[in-house]
Amino acid sequence: MFDRRLIANFDWTLFFAALALSVLGILNLYSAGSFSSAHSSATPFFIKQSYWLLVGLIVMFVVISIDYQFISRQGYLLHLASLFLLLIVLVWGSSSTGAHRWLQVGPFSFQPSEFAKISLIIVLSYTLSGSTPPTSSQFQGLAAPVLLTALTFLLIFLEPDLGTSGLFLLIFISFVFLVRFDRRHIALFVTAGIVLLPCIWFFLEDYQKRRVFTFISPGKDSLRAGYQAIQSKIAIGSGSLFGKGFLNGTQSQLRFLPEQHTDFVFSVWAEEWGFAGVLLVLLLFFVVISKGLKIAALSRDSLGSFLAIGVVLIISFQVCINVGMVSGLLPIVGITLPLFSYGGSSLISTWVCIGLLLNVKMRRLIF
Repeated sequence: MFDRRLIANFDWTLFFAALALSVLGILNLYSAGSFSSAHSSATPFFIKQSYWLLVGLIVMFVVISIDYQFISRQGYLLHLASLFLLLIVLVWGSSSTGAHRWLQVGPFSFQPSEFAKISLIIVLSYTLSGSTPPTSSQFQGLAAPVLLTALTFLLIFLEPDLGTSGLFLLIFISFVFLVRFDRRHIALFVTAGIVLLPCIWFFLEDYQKRRVFTFISPGKDSLRAGYQAIQSKIAIGSGSLFGKGFLNGTQSQLRFLPEQHTDFVFSVWAEEWGFAGVLLVLLLFFVVISKGLKIAALSRDSLGSFLAIGVVLIISFQVCINVGMVSGLLPIVGITLPLFSYGGSSLISTWVCIGLLLNVKMRRLIF
């Protein structure tokens, strides 16, 4: 029999905050793609995103109907499946702008790396949630998560997708610190990271190296490598306090802003709705993140806490990186804004994350 306490513990504030972000994102995509829609017979971005939102909501309700403890026990199997799909991407994946990140299934394509983020936090949560005070055996227990994280990082890095692969490392490092290892173990991780970090430079593509140089001095190549960063800052700055108005953004409507439906969708919003609109979106993200932290704090077990924190890490890191790169505070690494940027894989995977948060909250008082 269905337990009515599940409905009683449903977090409507979290749900409607996430839904509001998705709806505002679709509204923003209508503006961002209005020019291309008027000159193309292809289905507009905002209509496709609306379909993906419906799919995401359906998937979310499926996720909350299954106890998160059962889902976590399948974590290794789910992540092995993600690794298999990432391997297929490198061999048979469809290419766009020189990167192999998508798998084509009939008329649809999806990005396996988006779902690998979820399977990774499930694996890490399941493995580390049983950790007790720091011991050598606890450290040895990290062998499997370290291996899976390293393999995931490598496969995504080779696509190449530096932004998403770096996100996996940030998530893993955050989990390691949450377990509270002793100082020797933490020092070992930090030292290894410092030693290996410069080596990554030699494996970067030429365009990725140019992005780093452009971040340092975007004006030196304003018509090529620095073009995106400069146009994005112009769009954000020109929005002023209340923006130029819906469909009236010059940088977006005149097509000066590249990738304005994905990576730079926040710039479109900031230009048309100004500082007030930016505050609204950031406030909604704050509600989602703060609700996630509260769910983690009140979870019935450590597994639920780790799952909730993992979801918060995914969303908060992506928000910070995306807003940082479009405003010139971080290098451009191709991280989308959750629930807001165009993309079926990104939208559905984020709603799976919201479903995991709701799942943990709904079962807080059920034993």
